Amino acid sequence: MTYSILIVDDEEIIRNSLSYILKGEGYEVEEADDGDTAFEIISQKSFDLVITDIKMPKMDGISLLKKISNLQPETFFIIITAFASLETAVNALRLGAYDYIMKPLEFDDVLFKINKLFEHKKLLLENKILREEIQQKYDFDNLIGQNAKMKSIYESIKKVAKTDGNVLITGKSGTGKELIARALHYNSNRRGNRFVPINCGAIAENLVESELFGYKRGAFTGAIKDKPGFFEAANHGTLFLDEIGIIPLNVQAKLLRAIEQKEIISVGDTMPISVDVRIIAATNMDLADAIKEGKFRLDFYYRLNVVEIKLPTLAERKDDIPLLIKHFVRKFSMEMNKPITGVDNETMKILMNYQWKGEIRELENVIERAIIFCDSDLITPKDLPPNMYADSQSSEQDIPENLKEAMHIYERRHITEELSKYSNNKESTAKALGISVSSLYRKMDELSISLK
Repeated sequence: MTYSILIVDDEEIIRNSLSYILKGEGYEVEEADDGDTAFEIISQKSFDLVITDIKMPKMDGISLLKKISNLQPETFFIIITAFASLETAVNALRLGAYDYIMKPLEFDDVLFKINKLFEHKKLLLENKILREEIQQKYDFDNLIGQNAKMKSIYESIKKVAKTDGNVLITGKSGTGKELIARALHYNSNRRGNRFVPINCGAIAENLVESELFGYKRGAFTGAIKDKPGFFEAANHGTLFLDEIGIIPLNVQAKLLRAIEQKEIISVGDTMPISVDVRIIAATNMDLADAIKEGKFRLDFYYRLNVVEIKLPTLAERKDDIPLLIKHFVRKFSMEMNKPITGVDNETMKILMNYQWKGEIRELENVIERAIIFCDSDLITPKDLPPNMYADSQSSEQDIPENLKEAMHIYERRHITEELSKYSNNKESTAKALGISVSSLYRKMDELSISLK
């Protein structure tokens, strides 16, 4: 990329010298001998950088800076000044100039400052593009789903996104809780600040407090220097607390205080630190049960649950599966540069009938794997994981005409799936099936169901 520079100075030798040096570095350079002429040029053409003297006839450098800043706010300024005008140059920095250079000019110093400026400009542009990409990625219009339950959720999060209200997102693992949290952040007034995701389940219980609130040097063995916590990292932004249900009770009390008082106290300190953080929490647990068992504070629950967003399982939004498949096929085929357009009818039938215990995350992984193994323009059953293909083959076995035998096949399959879902816990499985544990044992014996 070639950057454009306008040099404004009433001294011809300075203009010509700078122009010669900068053109030799590959920059596109134009000149003006006073502020009025420079403003006329800039009114017709944009420049990446204006290098201007402060003292000039007709319009001085400060006036030019003010006028161009309103006309082209993305244009950078470097001021040329003599030592006697140094105070004026400092004032120019306050008005938005990037830097100043002193007379007589040291051309190596000038080139260093200009190169540094354009590195800074490039970084700003990259950050701007990245923010726009993130904004687009998490725009509500890009959330996948036309299911009635999902449409209702989208309407709710559009309303709550612009507020600072705390949000509790509930749903099974893999249903997309962090995706919703990011959409809330990047569509809020806090989107210019950090979104800090924390998996509470990945932090050792004895470290949760120090990770969240930070610690002071000497607070415990190994604390050799002060360390800010996640709350300070998310200041003026959003803190996403995933798996909030496993937070220890003593830390819940401190989190409650942080939310209510908008201040935290680092481990080993006594002075509170003010923080402005929006909390979005998520859990796959039933917090009502945790409250009854004394494992979760009721007052903390109410502070988190200003708005609850309950995400449905894939089983509850099966009509969205084709849309999700299309989205993941497009995503991974582009990443892997493979011309795959979709899945064939048999594969779609398998994917629609499969029990997605890992929810959307599992579906995404299956499609990614299928794209890797697919050698045609459509994914076929053989591109799916072996167990899924085998299950689809066995599930298509002929159902006997005899009603009792057909019921036995269905019962056996259903009970086996429920046992797997609850990790072979018979009490939980029996409760889900609506029968007693003793009845479950009888059914397992009758249907020859054995636990692996």
